[in-house]
Amino acid sequence: MSIASGSARSSAIGESVGEEPEADRPGKSGQATIWLPDIAPKVANSILVSVLAGIALNATIGIIFQTGTFWPIAISISCVLALVALQLTYVSRPSARKTPLRTAVVLVAQAVLVWAPIFELGPRWHGFTGLLAGSVLVLLPALVAWPTVVLVLGMIVFFELTRGANIVGPVYAVTYIVVSTMITALVIYGLSRLVKLVSDLHAARHELSRMAVAEERLRFSRDVHDLLGLSLSAITLKTELTNRLLTEHPDRARKELEDMLVMSRRALADVRMVASGKRALSLDEECRQAKSALSAAEVEVKIERDDRELDGPVGTVLATVLREGVTNVLRHSDAEWCEISVHEVDGSMRLVIANDGVSVNGSAPAPNAGNGIRNLSHRVSRLGGELTVETEPDGRYRLRADVPLAAAAAH
Repeated sequence: MSIASGSARSSAIGESVGEEPEADRPGKSGQATIWLPDIAPKVANSILVSVLAGIALNATIGIIFQTGTFWPIAISISCVLALVALQLTYVSRPSARKTPLRTAVVLVAQAVLVWAPIFELGPRWHGFTGLLAGSVLVLLPALVAWPTVVLVLGMIVFFELTRGANIVGPVYAVTYIVVSTMITALVIYGLSRLVKLVSDLHAARHELSRMAVAEERLRFSRDVHDLLGLSLSAITLKTELTNRLLTEHPDRARKELEDMLVMSRRALADVRMVASGKRALSLDEECRQAKSALSAAEVEVKIERDDRELDGPVGTVLATVLREGVTNVLRHSDAEWCEISVHEVDGSMRLVIANDGVSVNGSAPAPNAGNGIRNLSHRVSRLGGELTVETEPDGRYRLRADVPLAAAAAH
């Protein structure tokens, strides 16, 4: 008595196993949002703002006490605010979209705001030349930036020497202003770079967290697909068989129900194992499970394997390949026979699953359709192995996995 045809298997098992919903796949709209504290970028920006505020406040106080008149003070404060605004919104802002034209406009604007008041306010305004030099270092390539900084310093030297009454005073003043200008420039450059590096590091950390979540979802998806497919397929087939046997063969139906109970408990244990992230499968147990599931579908099963015990990652991967391979036999073929062999070949364990009944004219789904074979290839390749599939014109299908035994010691 045949309990199910290949098409019946595909429809019944397909409903129980199913494919992963589009919205739940990693990278789709269902992806979880990652939140990371942004305290580091805020601290870096706060330090930069504090330094700029200190420079601006120091220069403004000096100008107020030096001039004491309204218009010079108003003009100087306006220039200070404009310089700080350009620095924060463009020069030192990591997210600012910097283009050659915008950079040129900003540097010219800063140069005008720095050099125009200097002839009226004198040395009190020299602190902002360091701001201009720092912006040059931040925005321009090194080959252009350093000659430009030297030009800025040369203009300061020229200005001080031409306005000095004797040589001793101006030389001291020039040395002091040049050194303080370079210190200010390097501080601005360093803080601007710090803000950018911290922002980039924060963005990279966010991306790594997002990728970790995506990888975990992929792992969970692979484990659910690979571990539960055979259990649910076998339960479906045994349910159909039990339904047919209830009337004429109640004793055998009771035996099938007991097997279904064992399988359902096994599936529950697999779910818990997937949730915990710990996967350790027994190849011996999977061989028994495969024989039971295929026999329930009235597929003639032949299993040959070495007596060698396989534990650890090699055994788990081969057991996973066996699960998915048998699930494919049940879901995507009208198989009458299936041969499974596990042997050591040239330092690798080779698992081969061969069966008949595969459609090659497009009337049935291809055995490598969906995510199953891709998942298995990923698992096998992580251990340095290789997964191959072959479909012959007469409908015979062959799945082969070679996993180096050295992978067990490496892991």
